[in-house]
Amino acid sequence: MEAVIPTLALLACPVGMGLMMWFMMRGSNGRPRHSSARSASIAELREEQRQIAADIDRLEGAQAEREATSAQSPRPEIA
Repeated sequence: MEAVIPTLALLACPVGMGLMMWFMMRGSNGRPRHSSARSASIAELREEQRQIAADIDRLEGAQAEREATSAQSPRPEIA
């Protein structure tokens, strides 16, 4: 009877992991869920990434233009 508690403590982790794996596989039935929704979201994310890259390029160009303009104009001296 004294050896039962340490044995149960040692088996708790592997048994718990096995049960979690079984429940996870049972929930998805062994196949990926929402594959068409995932494809649609990937396409949307790629389009968003393309738009963000275009915005970054536009903003970097505007910043470079401002820096070039400010470098050409003389700064007033403060006495």
